[in-house]
Amino acid sequence: MIDKTTSIEEIASSIESGMTLGIGGWGARRKPMAVIRELLKTDVKDLTILSYGGPDVGMLAAAGKIRKLVFGFVSMDLVPLEGHFRQARQRGAIEVMEVDEGMFQLGLKAAAARLPFLPTRVGFGSDVMTTNPDIKTITSPYEDGEEFIAMPALKADIAICHVNEADVAGNSRISGPDPFFDEWFCRAADRAYLTTEAIVETDTFNDPMVALQMPIERNLIAGVAHAPCGAHPTSCGPLYGMDVVHLQHYNGLAKEGLDGYVSDFVTGKGLSDYIESAGGYEYVRALPLPIF
Repeated sequence: MIDKTTSIEEIASSIESGMTLGIGGWGARRKPMAVIRELLKTDVKDLTILSYGGPDVGMLAAAGKIRKLVFGFVSMDLVPLEGHFRQARQRGAIEVMEVDEGMFQLGLKAAAARLPFLPTRVGFGSDVMTTNPDIKTITSPYEDGEEFIAMPALKADIAICHVNEADVAGNSRISGPDPFFDEWFCRAADRAYLTTEAIVETDTFNDPMVALQMPIERNLIAGVAHAPCGAHPTSCGPLYGMDVVHLQHYNGLAKEGLDGYVSDFVTGKGLSDYIESAGGYEYVRALPLPIF
């Protein structure tokens, strides 16, 4: 069995300026925040980010790391407006491609299938085509002759996702209620990495019902890093919920910038140091799960 274990720092160091980075998770749920914080310590810039965005997007935008953002939304769920993203967008600091959430999914699936696009009816009757003039339409070659939007492939150089459990070979489990599109980020990327709450023995996955919670195939994974509470301040159900107080504090700094937050929570801190500065492991693991 190939041992794919790596570190949070090594994952971050594999990301180079100018790359396209796909970030798994959804809003304020299961974001690989430990790697995002490591990226804040680097000189990496000019990234194209693919994300159903949350504080991952806000932090990278505020730090000047993003050249282009492709997204379906940017929100922190219970804190609905991501202030740092909002500031960057209103300043025109980032190029954006804003599409419907379903179109974003189709873009990932097109890249996963090594196709240049996938056709869809989604987007007609909205401003998607107005705000994204580079997106083309295509006419069905069959007798129906229907016109479709040709959603372009969203291919990533690297994808990063956070999971509940993984073994050293890259088998992984998402045991919360929100697996959503992580597998498609991994399939759409040249290389994919996981951060995980726990490194477990492969036998942990023997229960056939557990297999239903394992959408990401191990052959897609280049490395796995142990990152307990590594999604904080986003949630990682069923282990811990969103840290709403922390997210509100972070969001409240949007107008003054990210420097104070980075100084308090990022600079000179590894994951354990960060968690202690945010309240400690017991505090994080006691955060209530959101009810939707």
